[in-house]
Amino acid sequence: MSQFLSVGAILLSTVIFLAGQGLTGTLLPVRAHLAQFSDFAIGLIGSAYFAGFIAGCYVGPRLLARVGHSRTFAAAAGIATAMVLMMSLAVNEFAWIVLRGFFGFAAANVYMVIESWLNDRATNQTRGRIFAAYLLVNFTGLIVGQWSFVAGRPVSSTLFILSAIFYALCLIPLGLTRIPQPHAKEVPGLRPARMFAISPVGVAGCIAVGFANAACWTFLPVYAHGQHLTRGLLSGFMSAFTLGGALIQLPVGRLSDRMDRRLIIAAASFIAAMLGIALWYFSGVSRTLTLALVALFGMAVLPVYGLSIAHANDRLPREMFVEASATLLLINAAASVAGPVIAATVTDHFGMPALFLYTAAVHLSLAAFVLTRIRNFASPPHGERYAPMPAQASPAALELDPRGEHEEQPQTI
Repeated sequence: MSQFLSVGAILLSTVIFLAGQGLTGTLLPVRAHLAQFSDFAIGLIGSAYFAGFIAGCYVGPRLLARVGHSRTFAAAAGIATAMVLMMSLAVNEFAWIVLRGFFGFAAANVYMVIESWLNDRATNQTRGRIFAAYLLVNFTGLIVGQWSFVAGRPVSSTLFILSAIFYALCLIPLGLTRIPQPHAKEVPGLRPARMFAISPVGVAGCIAVGFANAACWTFLPVYAHGQHLTRGLLSGFMSAFTLGGALIQLPVGRLSDRMDRRLIIAAASFIAAMLGIALWYFSGVSRTLTLALVALFGMAVLPVYGLSIAHANDRLPREMFVEASATLLLINAAASVAGPVIAATVTDHFGMPALFLYTAAVHLSLAAFVLTRIRNFASPPHGERYAPMPAQASPAALELDPRGEHEEQPQTI
């Protein structure tokens, strides 16, 4: 119990920050659509976030080593607050692309501080439970933020201010905590080419997830708004996607621990493709059907990233888990930079419902590639059990994952 009390402030800051993320991620695409930004511009805004996130993953460890966790967290949360408020003042495409990039940089540093701090407080006996608690607050925060969209009209500054309030409030629990700061250390990585040679399916899965999921997070609010949903239904639409993915993680993971993970990846990808086609075909037919389909879509789409990492680690010795997973995370982030722009090209030509045809093409391509690998290559023996991955995370989360190898460090009281 004392271990969980010691990380309570960290988890409270996490859920508040993720509430801001959930609201901002829903608000910005809708506000951009109302401001008549082109789909391509909205895609660039989404891509800028992930480009900034990659930069933050590289710069973050140096900041932590130089100024410490508390100051890095305060600076990053301050940047996030300022960026959101500036976006409410300067509603134009170029400004939002630049500001969203800086926001992504700040978000990466926030996650890095939170995850490395949690990792430092965890022991080998409590690591799994703390990681599970982190996953819970991650998804809970996103859903709370998505439902906060009902608090105001997107054309006003109310929701921007509410987002900024979330980012400012997340400073308080960590700012007042007496938990000792951990020692900063950089998470190493493997060369992407070597990672592909080790696990082609793992790399392909992370690339496909980047292409498809980043496009979904960027354009699903725009699609929902185009269906003339009320603010409440739009919030329900986004939270159905998130909640569906959260609820299915453990059942899918346990199934993948008992059979060839590649079959689960291929099946999930194929189901995601079929659901994407259904969402396109039945677009505008029924709101109830749309909500049900998007929840099922989230169930099929969101576990693929964790499955891909688990499969890659089946082919590696345990001591290489963190390095390999860090490489896969950055490969996924790089694909996430491209995904919204590619999707925007499709929706510009064929309309917003074609977003789901784009994701279906990505998922069918992944399923075909995985089935080819299954046909030609035997399954590796399972190394570690599947573990769900947070919806938003930095490389520091990989050390918190209980599948990694950890040496006990003395806890400072």
